Amino acid sequence: MDQVRIGIIMNGVTGRMGTRQHLDRSIVAIREQGGLALQDGRRLVLDPILVGRNPAKLEELARRYGIDRWTASLDDALANDDDAIYFDAQTTSMRAESVRKAIAAGKHVFCEKPTAVSLDEALELARLAREAGVKHGVVQDKLFLPGIRKLKRLVDGGFFGTMLSFRLNFGYWVFEGDWQHPNRPSWNYRSEDGGGLVLDMYPHWRYLIDNVVSPIKSVLCHSAIHIPKRWDEEGKAYDSTAEDAAYGLFELENGVTAQFTTSWATRPYRDEIGEWQLDGTHGSAVAGLRECRAQARANTPMPVWNPDIPNPIDFRAGWLEVPDNEQFENAFRAQWEMFLRHVVEDAPFDWDLMEGAKGVQLAELALRSSRERRWIDVPELVVEPA
Repeated sequence: MDQVRIGIIMNGVTGRMGTRQHLDRSIVAIREQGGLALQDGRRLVLDPILVGRNPAKLEELARRYGIDRWTASLDDALANDDDAIYFDAQTTSMRAESVRKAIAAGKHVFCEKPTAVSLDEALELARLAREAGVKHGVVQDKLFLPGIRKLKRLVDGGFFGTMLSFRLNFGYWVFEGDWQHPNRPSWNYRSEDGGGLVLDMYPHWRYLIDNVVSPIKSVLCHSAIHIPKRWDEEGKAYDSTAEDAAYGLFELENGVTAQFTTSWATRPYRDEIGEWQLDGTHGSAVAGLRECRAQARANTPMPVWNPDIPNPIDFRAGWLEVPDNEQFENAFRAQWEMFLRHVVEDAPFDWDLMEGAKGVQLAELALRSSRERRWIDVPELVVEPA
């Protein structure tokens, strides 16, 4: 069988997300199945080179996964014309400069979100990629989660009737680091290092709301630093300068009101760390990362407020599981396969650097809303020529 090699420069995969989702469960998983089957019958064989700042970690990762190539020099990696794709999973503050270099080197770009720490910088990356004629994409993993795909199936099938509201409770407790090891990196809580929950999570909410329900028209947000003092990976105390919770309202173009609570200072009492509820005149659904349950109007009970007796209704009993109806791949791998086909076969891929800029735009507007304590409209984005 004919094989087609493609070289992938993977920068920043020594971190938790980069190692687990992008390297282990995406690139290595595709390699272990013998590559990606192409439309013409050939197989696309992936040849990654690992790039990062810590040679010891790179060498250990390469050994663990049977990868032949690694380097601590991004410039050296970009100089190799045999590697066509640049992938970036570094910390947010380092991403834009590396992506600029990759575009200048003529590489196709696939990167994590947020694409930059500011909207101006995110738009610059989109403009540079367009002018260079390279293909580009941004990770939008939550669109490929089984729970969200089932929710989108209900939307597309007209299950909800007129949609009314969209709610989210998302997050978990991130330990301060003094008596238990912190379960998120300390830079996440320092704004000077590109940290902050809004910049981290609101790009997710932008693409999810836009693609599942309706584009966002305006935003009202309150952000907060609930835990003002934390301890880093070496046990040193530091002051939190970036928010660890955000409470957002979104007015959507189709009239739906979305209400999203996102927090690293909460203890979930629900089935999953994130649950989205979409209500409509004909039915409602609750989606997690993997599961989705729905209740039609014919199955909706009629509660009567009476605090003097035990609640007689089992509210969960009237909700039914939405079936899988298909095999769900890892969400990151699914999008990797789509981007690889986009590069090699020119297959469609909708989530480019301009879509990434929309996520940064929403984060900026939400933080501005929190500072100014008011609703902010979300204007249409345009990439201006240089």
